[in-house]
Amino acid sequence: MNKTLNIKGKLLALDAPLVMGILNVTPDSFFPDSRKQTEKAIDERIQTILSEGADMIDLGGYSSRPDAAEVSAEEEMKRLDFAFGILKRHYSEATVSVDTFRSEIARRCVEEHGAAVINDISGGELDPKMFATVASLHVPYILMHMKGTPQTMQQFTSYTDMQEEIMLYFAAKVDTLRLLGVNDIILDPGFGFSKTTDQNYALLDSLREFRLFDLPLLAGLSRKSMIYRFLGGSPDESLNGTTVLNTYALLNGADILRVHDVREAKEAVRIVRKIHSPFNT
Repeated sequence: MNKTLNIKGKLLALDAPLVMGILNVTPDSFFPDSRKQTEKAIDERIQTILSEGADMIDLGGYSSRPDAAEVSAEEEMKRLDFAFGILKRHYSEATVSVDTFRSEIARRCVEEHGAAVINDISGGELDPKMFATVASLHVPYILMHMKGTPQTMQQFTSYTDMQEEIMLYFAAKVDTLRLLGVNDIILDPGFGFSKTTDQNYALLDSLREFRLFDLPLLAGLSRKSMIYRFLGGSPDESLNGTTVLNTYALLNGADILRVHDVREAKEAVRIVRKIHSPFNT
């Protein structure tokens, strides 16, 4: 497997799993505590993410929760511009991934603000220019599986063979990206996107099968409905369940965890590494 990512000309090693801290500059993300819109709130969130040891920040200006309201490209970019202003003033060394499915926003975030990674929930399905744009920008690309849009995705949970369908989806898209010259591709199976609770758990149980691609795997499980709908409660009460699922994902091949709670995820990484190499500190 490719054990490094090219981040703005520097190689970021994947010998140990990475943790990506979520920064949502939206009013409607599914986890209320992740919604940051004022300069003070955004600054405090960035401080928390970095002080707890995150390897990168995943910045999003468009909520992709089920049934989320449509947001214009202009509004999404306005939110991202505001957050990048804070990042560049006070945290210029931070590695930032941008969570967007719009190619023009991806381009602007890389060229104008120095974003290092593009995280596309749609796998290029919602903007046919995305793959070519990523290729021209020479940045790592997170390729996620989803059917439909954030507004309609839970209408598309019918599969003849879910694992096979997702594998074929990745195979075709990875081939297209490679032909365009995209070198660094990260696979995200899309937990919570176009999948029922039971399908999410089946997908997690078969996560290791995606190692077939010899590409880094990202698991985005943090505080999702597969936890609180199964256990009861709410996203606010789902930290323990998140840690359990993150640990299972790490034991089954995840290379990157995308999380709200960085400290707990970093501890899970340390413990899993200790299990694999018990005499290492």
